Amino acid sequence: MTRRRIILGAAALATAAIGTLGSTVLPARAHDAKGPNGGQLTDAGKYHVELVGKGTRLEVFVSDADDKPLPATGFKALAILVIDGKPQRIPLQPEGADRLAGPLSAPLASPAKGVLQLTAPDGTVAQAKFN
Repeated sequence: MTRRRIILGAAALATAAIGTLGSTVLPARAHDAKGPNGGQLTDAGKYHVELVGKGTRLEVFVSDADDKPLPATGFKALAILVIDGKPQRIPLQPEGADRLAGPLSAPLASPAKGVLQLTAPDGTVAQAKFN
């Protein structure tokens, strides 16, 4: 093989590899998008979580990858959010059939900033980041 053919072959392989990577489909979910309950929506592993501040109360709604709401039973979460310029730890427990909830020391700023650690009924842990 001539040097020119080797270079052309390598370029063709690189182009094919880049084309394959370029066609990778990424999830359409934008971080911190607006959720069906009016809160911030983002990914937490294989789940979607929506963070909703209602006065001095925090609610989190969990859905699957197809945006189907999941029952809150068996889930638990810990949110660490910046409230009034300071980090606050908010433990969240199931409340009703469809949400996790916990108390806030002050109303939540919009958009909320912080992280949420979600523990699923099977014990797997996922994290969500809110900007």
